Amino acid sequence: MTVRELYERLAERIPEELSEEWDNDGLMCSANDSREVTRVLVSLDVTDEIVDYAIKNGFDTIISHHPLIFRPLKRVSSDCHVARKVIRLIGEGISVMSFHTRLDKVKGGVNDCLSRLLGLTDVQPLGDDCLGRIGRLDCDMMGFDEFSARVKSVLGAEHIIISDSYNPVYTVAVVGGDGKDYLKDAIDAGADTFVSGRISYNIMEEAAEMGINLIEAGHYATEFPVTAFLAHLVRRYDQRIYCEVVPSNVLRII
Repeated sequence: MTVRELYERLAERIPEELSEEWDNDGLMCSANDSREVTRVLVSLDVTDEIVDYAIKNGFDTIISHHPLIFRPLKRVSSDCHVARKVIRLIGEGISVMSFHTRLDKVKGGVNDCLSRLLGLTDVQPLGDDCLGRIGRLDCDMMGFDEFSARVKSVLGAEHIIISDSYNPVYTVAVVGGDGKDYLKDAIDAGADTFVSGRISYNIMEEAAEMGINLIEAGHYATEFPVTAFLAHLVRRYDQRIYCEVVPSNVLRII
């Protein structure tokens, strides 16, 4: 399977038309898209560390959630950190394809992975663009502290921030990454609890007044689970391809 063929197969499953207008993803860079794919590295981000790892370990393709190139490049020179990565990748013959907001929305993507890990059932789309998800717990009810502990544990988050409305957990809305703009959708849909990667201090402070439990579990922690979904697709399309998932979070808590 060539780079172009792999991208087209993935794009069939994760269609470009689901992407937001402001987004930029797809086949980010490729010196030769007719090259045979043999080793795929899957990661949430394309950081310098990921590029180093790909080069050192002989990967020919990187698949990421966050786009390698998000804002237009004004120049391709070593004094621009994004262009510097592109130069290195092309020089090493490594292709990069990214699937961003379309992977948030698509069935089985970011928010379905998050819903499954949190134990939600009867999961439905949330929001006008169907990016988020809302579902019910896999048990009749759970205390907020107990559910918060579940979130922290299953996501492997170093820490979470919670704001309690003093209501038990029945119906949960989720948006991986920065989901604060979907809080109203969650409330209107009847959620008693909202989980996202980033919300905001002011909104978190007002949770009790709005009557909803809020959990900020970290942008990275709420989106990283989708890497396993991407790796599964690659292996299903061509079992001869070696596929490895590698963490890319360089942020630290001190």
